Amino acid sequence: MDLRSLAGRGVAHAVLLLNSNGMDVFYRGTSLTYKVIGGLLDFYFFAGATPLAVVDQYTSMIGRPAPMPYWAFGFHQCRWGYKNLSVVEGVVEGYRNAQIPLDVIWNDDDHMDAAKDFTLDPVNYPRPKLLAFLDKIHAQGMKYIVLIDPGIAVNNSYGVYQRGMARDIFIKLDGQPYLAQVWPGPVYFPDFLNPNGVSWWIDEVRRFHDLVPVDGLWIDMNEASNFCTGKCTIPKKHQCPIPDSKTPWVCCLDCKNLTNTRWDEPPYKINASGQTARLGFNTIATSATHYNGILEYNAHSLYGFSQAIATHKALQGLQGKRPFILTRSTFVGSGAYAAHWTGDNKGTWENLRYSISTMLNFGIFGMPMVGSDICGFYPSPTEELCNRWIELGAFYPFSRDHANFASPRQELYVWESVAKSARNALGMRYKLLPYLYTLNYEAHLTGAPVARPVFFSFPDFTPCYGLSTQFLLGAGVMVSPVLEEGATSVRALFPPGTWYNLFDTTKVVVSKAGEAPVRLDAPLNEINVHVYQGTVLPMQRGGVISRDARATPFTLVVAFPLGAAQADAEGAVYVDDDERPEMALAEGQATYVRFHASVRGRAVTVRSEALMGSYSLRAGLVIEKLTVLGLEGTGKDISIVVDGADADAAAVATSSPYFAAGGGAKLQGEEGEGVEDSQRSVEVDVGGLALPLGKSFTVTWNMQIEA
Repeated sequence: MDLRSLAGRGVAHAVLLLNSNGMDVFYRGTSLTYKVIGGLLDFYFFAGATPLAVVDQYTSMIGRPAPMPYWAFGFHQCRWGYKNLSVVEGVVEGYRNAQIPLDVIWNDDDHMDAAKDFTLDPVNYPRPKLLAFLDKIHAQGMKYIVLIDPGIAVNNSYGVYQRGMARDIFIKLDGQPYLAQVWPGPVYFPDFLNPNGVSWWIDEVRRFHDLVPVDGLWIDMNEASNFCTGKCTIPKKHQCPIPDSKTPWVCCLDCKNLTNTRWDEPPYKINASGQTARLGFNTIATSATHYNGILEYNAHSLYGFSQAIATHKALQGLQGKRPFILTRSTFVGSGAYAAHWTGDNKGTWENLRYSISTMLNFGIFGMPMVGSDICGFYPSPTEELCNRWIELGAFYPFSRDHANFASPRQELYVWESVAKSARNALGMRYKLLPYLYTLNYEAHLTGAPVARPVFFSFPDFTPCYGLSTQFLLGAGVMVSPVLEEGATSVRALFPPGTWYNLFDTTKVVVSKAGEAPVRLDAPLNEINVHVYQGTVLPMQRGGVISRDARATPFTLVVAFPLGAAQADAEGAVYVDDDERPEMALAEGQATYVRFHASVRGRAVTVRSEALMGSYSLRAGLVIEKLTVLGLEGTGKDISIVVDGADADAAAVATSSPYFAAGGGAKLQGEEGEGVEDSQRSVEVDVGGLALPLGKSFTVTWNMQIEA
């Protein structure tokens, strides 16, 4: 995507080269050069002219982002090295005892029998005990996800391998299945371009789901990753895998480099693996063949994509539920099938910073459900870094803590200071779940990223074009994390207008020109998250599990410019039965509500327009409070009309409406750093409401300033 300022207006367009071959891409500020070693020169141009319009046009072509189940926006915990089921049970208990939100517990390959896909370790993860554990967590509303790698162990007593061989679905080299090495040792790779390979995979997922009712699948190592390179054979003189090896990622097959074809040694060497490695280095040999003779040379970049499509088909066929798939390898269009995490990122300050731009890129790529390993996959993070990472990671669209077996334990409850930061940041995330879920609905309709660069909302504001230390959730919520070791404040850029701190709405940033950064306090356990003027933000009470949080009453946060005499704000919320595969408005299965608020002099109006209200009426969803920001004084003369009828006549249980004024404004801006203006209240609450979310309403009142 190209964004430039022309006569004060930000104008965006984009170009796509749809090509799955190896390539080098050079960006030099004024030019973009593709050096491609095969395939089609298939260029697409997207005219924009806004960043949102570009992503809309792009995803209309490549496929809209997949709908995610509601629970996927909860917090996830994983680790490679949960050696047995009792350790996993202890992790769930640790979160519960620390009162830190947790929706999904994961297993890396620890649950497997000798790292073989679709199996259970009979000693450490015995099926009866695992099923009892799943019954228990499912009853609480929690979910369970496990990893599968594409490599299938070459083992004559292994049913998955036997069935794959019988159906002849593995990628071949010289007419034989291509031999590689991954965690179980020698493996063959299934060919997901082969229709029989897809139907075999769907059947294996079904068989595994009958064994263990997992709630989603994590497809890893699907670039495909291979511990060896070239053409390999099973060694005659030593075992492979080497028993009890501490380095199972070291190749133990007998291999030789392939140099005799132009597919393995093309005349132009791309910068493979960042080190001009051989094309087939640590992956499938590029002269290997897929179904119908398609060369790996041409299809390499499609491997993870084709596996995601097959896995999506498999999960969608089970119980008809909305699938959740997490994939490491992606291609143009992967977002229509799966979520993504950014791979084995390090527990370093540099990687903490880099996680933001990576996340924002994937939103632009049409894959908005994305996040990094919170606190880092390896090596061990410091306590301070883990504090700052959960504060940021609590606002990734996909929020998961994951670590490597060699790192010390880093669940969020391990350090008391991190637990405090987690309760604070994830506490806010769980209040914002209806907003995040609505953003997923909007992404599914238009491709709009959940987490997006600040320039998406402010394309005319050139100082934010290169900003990758802050980001927006949707159009109007900005996250400004601490990214430097030892920092207790953060310098943040605020586009012109009024911004309210969601943790303490009396902390207000009024940005005039917006070009000078504002210094914000950021003690160890706090992150700055602001809502922008003109926004109506749907929030709920929160909780420690999304199933319970989503049933709590709503608060609408209405943000007007500070001191406004004439202003408007708008927002929306989407709620549905998130088990349904489709994410679409349908009577009885989903409700979409638009919110509009206005102030004219002292008169304030907040109204809603409910579409397909029966789902949320049946779910008993209600709005209990309106929090209006930016107006001085308190309210009087309230009037409530629901569905065109006076509230009392309609016998709507708006039990006892009351007004409450918030504290005095603490202004933070380019001029005054933290100026107290305690004479000037900034918030008025209308509480005691019970407005049904599924019915259109109008609430009006007048503001008055007490002498």
